[in-house]
Amino acid sequence: MIKRLFDIFFSLIFIILLLPFFMIIALVILLDTGSNPVYLQKRVGKNNRDFTLFKFRTMHKYADIEGLLTVGNNDRRITKTGMWLRKNKLDELPQLLNILLGKMSFVGPRPEVRKYVNLYSREQKQVLTVRPGLTDYASLEYINENEILSKYENPEKAYVEIIMPAKLKLNLKYIENNSLLTDLKIILSTVLGIFR
Repeated sequence: MIKRLFDIFFSLIFIILLLPFFMIIALVILLDTGSNPVYLQKRVGKNNRDFTLFKFRTMHKYADIEGLLTVGNNDRRITKTGMWLRKNKLDELPQLLNILLGKMSFVGPRPEVRKYVNLYSREQKQVLTVRPGLTDYASLEYINENEILSKYENPEKAYVEIIMPAKLKLNLKYIENNSLLTDLKIILSTVLGIFR
């Protein structure tokens, strides 16, 4: 209950404070891509239910046709504006609305697409017992995930067999020890990590 009140209060505050900034980003994306500045994607949330995740568009229209994974800085699908947004993690800011609507939390396992959730083991599916989050232990550990994947000959195979299991292990660690204090530490570490 305290966590949900925290999510509602701070997501609303940040949405109000950042609204002018959101409008500027949206205008730049619109001029850069000529398409909707907000990208909508189905992700899997609490209780294994799909929800619509909001992000600022960082790729050209129809980029999903070429695959769901983003690999490194040489991904030709990413726009110049998108590259800057991703580097500074600003593409994730519209998820404040997901938090306000109760589909996400500030801290929790990052929501995955159905394609990969279908590969979870029974134990790994425990991550679906909590609201997904904007950040978590795995986000901190794999803050440069795209660059890591770009080193593999088959990035998707590496993601499924190496990265995803490691991230899910960190997700389970969070679920076992989550508290408001833990959330605050993760949020602070995330902010510091972005600035670094």
